[in-house]
Amino acid sequence: MIALVRFQVAGYLRSLRVLQPLIVVALAVALILSQGPSGPDAPALAVRTFADVAALMFPVWAWAARALLDTQPDEQRSLTATAARRPSAPMWAGLLAAYGVNISLGVVALAVPFIQALQAGSPGRAVLAGCALNLLVAVPGTLLGAWTSRAVLPHPGVSLLALLGGAAALLLLGMGRLSWLSVPMIDWMRAASDGPSAFVSHFPATALHLLLWSAVVGTAYLLTAPRRTS
Repeated sequence: MIALVRFQVAGYLRSLRVLQPLIVVALAVALILSQGPSGPDAPALAVRTFADVAALMFPVWAWAARALLDTQPDEQRSLTATAARRPSAPMWAGLLAAYGVNISLGVVALAVPFIQALQAGSPGRAVLAGCALNLLVAVPGTLLGAWTSRAVLPHPGVSLLALLGGAAALLLLGMGRLSWLSVPMIDWMRAASDGPSAFVSHFPATALHLLLWSAVVGTAYLLTAPRRTS
């Protein structure tokens, strides 16, 4: 499994596809996140930035995961699946590789907000909750990218539209009565707007929601993708 993960990450890095999301993250840090909060509300604003970064990075994580999973040619993917001891090993390796890359992108995006939160004197529990939130949100972001990868949607145009439409649909779905079916972006952003204490107290419910959503969607992907590639 480790060898498969390293193989897929190495291929993604050699293809230079990683530069696309990395440039987007770097521009977001330079143009938006580098302007740190100030004034008496700086600690609360710094905590809110963690929630904003999670929402901002969600489509970026999906985009990066899709690109990584599509880097490997179909013939090479078939050979990898044949050589693997378990049929599901390449799929797990792809998801783990994509999640690892997404975490690295998240570290780049969160480096400046993390320093700003420490300088502003934000509560430590709120800062930890913000970092943990991004770790969790990277999971559904990775899964959305996996669902729009070539293994599930072979046509590139359809795949890209599905990625953009899926991200928009999840955002809109989270605003209505069926928000429990979506990634709770609105919920964690609203909690962060209410202050660090509300953000921390609301975090367990958000984390549970993200974990359950990821478990259901991830299981469906692991059951569906092999049939599409067989």
